[in-house]
Amino acid sequence: MKLTNGNRGEILIYGTKWCPDCYRTKYLLDEFGIDYVEIDVDRDPEGLAFVRRVNHGHRVVPTVVFPDGTIYVEPPDSAVAAKLGFDLAY
Repeated sequence: MKLTNGNRGEILIYGTKWCPDCYRTKYLLDEFGIDYVEIDVDRDPEGLAFVRRVNHGHRVVPTVVFPDGTIYVEPPDSAVAAKLGFDLAY
């Protein structure tokens, strides 16, 4: 499924503060110096509704939306790195 982020060109990460996979994805983007907008689905009802809509009614985080509209759900680091044109050295 693809979605547009308007024309903001931002990566959106729908997640929670307690989710280890969310932390891992944000850490990876921080290491690459990539900006993103974090949406805490525990505090943002619209964010939670979006996550449930794109995940067939399920609350699955992280749900990552890239500027081109591509959505990755619980992506491995290798998929995020490849999407951004980076090579993981580990």
